[in-house]
Amino acid sequence: MINLRSLSGKTIAVMGLGRSGLATARALALGGATVLAWDDNGERRADAARDGVATTALSDEMWSGIDALVLSPGIPHTHPTPHPVATQARDAGVEIIGDIELLGREQTEARFIGITGTNGKSTTTALIGHIFEIAGKSAQVGGNLGRPALDLDPLDAQGHYILEMSSFQLELTRTLAFNIAILLNLSPDHIDRHGDFAGYVAAKKRIFAGMGSSGTAIIGVDDPNALALYDEIRSLNGPRVIPISVVEAAPGGVYVLDGVLYDATDGDARAVATVDDIDTLPGRHNTQNAAAAYAAAHAAGLSTDAIIDGLRSYPGLPHRQQIVADINGVRYINDSKATNPDATANALASYESIYWIAGGLGKDGGLDQLLPYLPRIEHAFLIGAAAKDIRAAITGMVPLDMSGALEPAVLAAHAMAQKSRRDKPVVLLSPACASYDQFPNFEVRGDAFATIVETLNRKEHSGNQTGVSI
Repeated sequence: MINLRSLSGKTIAVMGLGRSGLATARALALGGATVLAWDDNGERRADAARDGVATTALSDEMWSGIDALVLSPGIPHTHPTPHPVATQARDAGVEIIGDIELLGREQTEARFIGITGTNGKSTTTALIGHIFEIAGKSAQVGGNLGRPALDLDPLDAQGHYILEMSSFQLELTRTLAFNIAILLNLSPDHIDRHGDFAGYVAAKKRIFAGMGSSGTAIIGVDDPNALALYDEIRSLNGPRVIPISVVEAAPGGVYVLDGVLYDATDGDARAVATVDDIDTLPGRHNTQNAAAAYAAAHAAGLSTDAIIDGLRSYPGLPHRQQIVADINGVRYINDSKATNPDATANALASYESIYWIAGGLGKDGGLDQLLPYLPRIEHAFLIGAAAKDIRAAITGMVPLDMSGALEPAVLAAHAMAQKSRRDKPVVLLSPACASYDQFPNFEVRGDAFATIVETLNRKEHSGNQTGVSI
């Protein structure tokens, strides 16, 4: 845990007591600050009390004695309506920041690698962390992925914090300048929290804030929104800017063509390794993640051999095209993290014969991204609140069932896929929707899928497979 000694004697309000909020409260108390912690949810307050964190309701008259508000990134402070505590702090002139900002202010010797983008940031973050581990380098991985920032271990000047950064977290990170900053891609997301797409882009762009000439900005150039940001950052005469592409050669950058990763960061392009045969990194989008991870590790001074060893030994992340089982040649893929159509399009592009489970709580913007990949779908099994909308979008193009819930969808997809005569069929949970209509989060949804599949796998191997009629 980080000891926030620099805030000793200060009074700090902490709003939101999820994992990051609790870690923040503990780190502040460890450093000698007075902590005023609160959460609107009574169960979370009770959890905090059991964890030794006292709670104090925050009110208008208290702010004159408070030095800063550390706000959970899930709590709105601008759109759609600011939380009253955020409004009170702003009206009182109290600084509003996040836990990653506190990490940056305390750990001034360490180096920071930040990763953001609409899709792929978790995989890229974990992949970079794995490469550093394989290379024997000192690093801590967290932020929006895994451990909260202030629950990480302190590092010296040789260490790297490798942090997944959401748009919400970037809005609350005011002064931290990343040594290496990655933006993978940009497409509309979280519009309700940022007001419009321009607001979302502005939040993402903050990952490059404060970077000087010694910094390295790594930017995907395969979508027009990210390409525009690449041109903007390159024009600022600030950090070194490295393009990454999986569509075409990227002079001065890192790119993948025909499954081969090329490094042109030092001038002439050189073929580094084949990357399209890594089972844990399927599809073109994961090839982009591999290119970004290579570029970041190379910029951090790791050897090419160590980086390639890390890429090839990467174990993958749960809920991101995770292979749950192979039953009689049918692979069962948990891609529950695909909570928007762009992420699902990436998954559909990765396989040729798909029994697709989709649906949940839909997002604005339609499903046009999926249309080029519909011929790959043998049958769709639709669940959740968005099932009717998805049916309307794909009727006549894909055979489908209105399964309603996850378990009947998996059972029906299993029965049909097991009869397939196609090469390498997959049962793919890639919902293109949030989970909140039927599950608390995408992890619970993915775990439920895995449990159903594991039960089917056990029955198959015990010779007691149940027949499913559809």
